[in-house]
Amino acid sequence: MPDFNDDLRLAHILADAADAATMERFKALDLKVETKPDMTPVSEADKRAEELIRGQLGRARPRDAVLGEEYGVEGTGPRRWIIDPIDGTKNYVRGVPVWATLIALMVRGEGGDEGVVGVVSAPALGRRWWAAKGTGAYTGRSLSSATRLHVSNVRDLSDASFSYSSLSGWEEQGRLDGFMDLTRDVWRTRAYGDFWSYMMVAEGSVDICAEPELSLWDMAACEVVVREAGGCFTSLDGVPGPYGGNAAASNGLLHEDLLGYLGRS
Repeated sequence: MPDFNDDLRLAHILADAADAATMERFKALDLKVETKPDMTPVSEADKRAEELIRGQLGRARPRDAVLGEEYGVEGTGPRRWIIDPIDGTKNYVRGVPVWATLIALMVRGEGGDEGVVGVVSAPALGRRWWAAKGTGAYTGRSLSSATRLHVSNVRDLSDASFSYSSLSGWEEQGRLDGFMDLTRDVWRTRAYGDFWSYMMVAEGSVDICAEPELSLWDMAACEVVVREAGGCFTSLDGVPGPYGGNAAASNGLLHEDLLGYLGRS
């Protein structure tokens, strides 16, 4: 199996640079925020963090391609870095500390692109999670000071904790009835949202989570961490990986139950 430890170390360096840039402008009274064509916000910090990451990748991995939320695709080739400079920009611009920089590396193989490195860094929460293919998932302050992650062993939906982001997307996709039935049948629901839901699944503090509409940069890093923690990450239609435009993540034991509810339309 290929060793991606050097790429993982680089991803941590990239996350360190992004953390410094985003924390410098977090809660700044003069933070500049624009509205993109899809009506979502983008701040100067989003752009600056992605620029820093792209700059360092250009020096350290000049042959690798990059896909980022703010500046699109650059380069071609079998190795591609997937960047979301701030996942949770709406939280960021309102001063809510639940946001993170997501960094993933995907490598093309016989079966298509596969996530091999994922780093999720949430500096305002003082948390970071990461994983590389075949080495497990971890959380901690650094590579040398980390705790290994593992998903929960909850087997019954009635004992499960379910996290989501919002209600509106489920209604727009015609999946609201299944979503509401799921919320009634689980033990507990909370809208932790965005990256945090997936990291809680990886930690075992949440058992299932899902979102109805996502882009690759929202999912790529989270998918690697959940998978390496022993969990399952698919689209709502059950397609493995972060490719379906939406996501369902679980401890694996509850995945078919989760899809049974949210796959309804």
